[in-house]
Amino acid sequence: MSGPLDLFERIARSTSMELAPYGSASHDPADSLNQEEPHPFETRNIHPDLPKKVRDLFDDGYGEQSVFEAFKFIEKEVKRISKLQNKTGYALMMDAFNENNAKIKLNHLATESEVDEQRGYKSIFAGAAAGIRNPRGHEIDIGDTPDEALDYLALASLLLRRLDAAGAR
Repeated sequence: MSGPLDLFERIARSTSMELAPYGSASHDPADSLNQEEPHPFETRNIHPDLPKKVRDLFDDGYGEQSVFEAFKFIEKEVKRISKLQNKTGYALMMDAFNENNAKIKLNHLATESEVDEQRGYKSIFAGAAAGIRNPRGHEIDIGDTPDEALDYLALASLLLRRLDAAGAR
């Protein structure tokens, strides 16, 4: 997937970002090409608990399938934690995070602000199930760009980290 334009971009970025003052390190752009750039999962801080399959699919150019697998993993985690085995997707998230009878509490639900936070995350989890996971499970070609896929994976990571912070995982 690496072509001449990718090489040009790497050279241009390396020379604009790594210019050394005279008398110091080399100005040869080829030197920086030998240094391996961090993987996009590291630069975006993608949650390490996502299944290996998510990264493999992304690396192979299957961004939308990578996103689908990540959100399937989140759904399985919510099912496991909430013990709501008879629900999926939007309905699962609305029930699991329901601020009036939460199966997964993201905080103590003691103040209005905490209830609002729970309600907000309920909507984010449910919206991700309906708006991100479901289309990738039912449509043939969504056409996520690599950057869009990384944005979705960053959201999946945020949701997993919120479960972690609540002590739910």
